[in-house]
Amino acid sequence: MKQIAEDREREDRIINEIIVDAYGEEEHAMGWYYYLQDTISWPFKAECVIKINSSPLKLGEKVSVKKLAPEDDCMRDVYVMISWNSRNLAVPLSQLSPYDTDDNDTIQAVEDWHYWCQRGYQF
Repeated sequence: MKQIAEDREREDRIINEIIVDAYGEEEHAMGWYYYLQDTISWPFKAECVIKINSSPLKLGEKVSVKKLAPEDDCMRDVYVMISWNSRNLAVPLSQLSPYDTDDNDTIQAVEDWHYWCQRGYQF
């Protein structure tokens, strides 16, 4: 992903609400996991906005995002469970963008994760 400019408001939210008091990779991962779990209204509709070689989704493909993948699967990246071709599959949240929703909290939470990724931050 292309790195984007710093957004002070988003940086403050990430530091003061998401990874506050988090030290090390595991605590950062869990901070993100619980923020997303508690903030997003599940399920939601999403569209694939980025091609990722390890994911079967195509650009523009629309899916239903059911929930976060199990905690153990989200220690290096955030994965969400989707319905795809009559089965459940975990894909990176970074490749999905919500659509057809008025839920500002869901939109903001996903955009916060996209921002984190696009800034090149890691757990």
